[in-house]
Amino acid sequence: MNLYELPIHNLHQKRLSGEVTTVEIVQSILKRLENVEEKLHSFITLSEDRHLDLAEKIDHKISQKELIHSLEGMPIAIKDIFSTKGIRTTCASRFLENYVPPFESTATEKLKEAGSLLVGKTNMDEFAMGSSTENSAFGVTRNPWNVDRVPGGSSGGSASAVSSGQSLAALGTDTGGSIRQPASFTGIVGLKPTYGRVSRWGMVAFASSFDQAGPMTRDVEDAAILLQTIAGYDSRDATSLEVDIPDYSQFLNQSIKGMKIGVIKELDLSSCDSEVVRIFQHNIEVLKDAGAEIVEISMPNISDAVATYYVIAPCEASSNLGRYDGVRYGQRAKEISGLLDMYEKSRDEGFGKEVKMRILIGTFALSAGYYDAYYLKAQKVQNLIRSQYHQAFQAVDAIATPVAPTAAYKIGEMINDPLKMYLGDAFTIPANLAGIPGISVPGGFTNNNLPVGFQLLTSHLEEGKLLKIAHCFQQSLQLTKPKMSI
Repeated sequence: MNLYELPIHNLHQKRLSGEVTTVEIVQSILKRLENVEEKLHSFITLSEDRHLDLAEKIDHKISQKELIHSLEGMPIAIKDIFSTKGIRTTCASRFLENYVPPFESTATEKLKEAGSLLVGKTNMDEFAMGSSTENSAFGVTRNPWNVDRVPGGSSGGSASAVSSGQSLAALGTDTGGSIRQPASFTGIVGLKPTYGRVSRWGMVAFASSFDQAGPMTRDVEDAAILLQTIAGYDSRDATSLEVDIPDYSQFLNQSIKGMKIGVIKELDLSSCDSEVVRIFQHNIEVLKDAGAEIVEISMPNISDAVATYYVIAPCEASSNLGRYDGVRYGQRAKEISGLLDMYEKSRDEGFGKEVKMRILIGTFALSAGYYDAYYLKAQKVQNLIRSQYHQAFQAVDAIATPVAPTAAYKIGEMINDPLKMYLGDAFTIPANLAGIPGISVPGGFTNNNLPVGFQLLTSHLEEGKLLKIAHCFQQSLQLTKPKMSI
């Protein structure tokens, strides 16, 4: 097996035992990048850091028996929505095409402090608005399992990079499923933490009450390592939770015997492909065989989640994207006749179609005469969904659902049908509305070798329990992956 195919925890043990070196790990990733990036377009900006020089220094530390972090010297990719000091941060938008932040986001700073190496900034849907990474001003990212298909979105570049072995792990963001859905489409692990568990400082805002950073990795153990590194209170983020961070590794390799896993009675699987349903039902049996008890639970408002989200999120986007006006930074129109004309032309030229549509929807829903009818009503439904999750977790330890109704679809297949694409987020959006943690773990493959994820959800701040169940599921399933197309 190639080094780029192995998880970080495995590679770390191998280098400590002298079986491989950090230099060899980095060389494997760089060679893989050279071979497949042109076909996949996972990245917007590649790092020009001297990775091999740094890797040599780390190998010297190992030879001197110095203690090193498991992420030290490990090549990791960052979604291009995180501010990186001195490295351009575009959010896949023409508006920020040449923007270079003067500061570092908290999440990426923590990875740097752990000694990880930045491979590059990954492609995404513009300002994280989309589910396919087709809404990027820098071109489409492709799925390494089938290059004619999307990698999911909005963190599609991160998913493609990890899945194809161009990075050992990546950071993504999840506003309505943007870590979990692309993880499902590309056969990797994607974890959305509790809202507030990871600082949002330095993360460009889409919908501030939903946005959350999280790890995208080859397996559950690596997800625990990355979450351990990036989680924690940050006084610069008003929504950051001042709570203790447990040792997530202690939750791995534990039995789930007697734990109760909920299946939502009202969850409509009729929209799912038959193979997705088959894989989901098989995964439920895997949990049962591992000792879990499957319990049917009721969440009457779960079907209202998509409509609720697509009122609140565009409202927040409309507000957050008001700062892009051509005055302070970013795109500015050249031929203008006045201040108002500059605003209009700069935003027209800088934003893509999907972003403009969501700004218009949000601005309309917040306008006088419609605020109560749309935004206020959506918030009331959100509170209902949140309370129903709270009630459900009194009866069960976790909830299991599919991640998406389909496996990865063809590039161009849904781009002109936004409603159909929005409905594809039906299983991931509820967790964002409730602010609870969720994870997508590889659950199987379709007959034409496309990955399908399995989603688990737990109550607020119970990432440890989530990792425990997900790791047990991963070990019990023992999924054999077919050969990748590239």
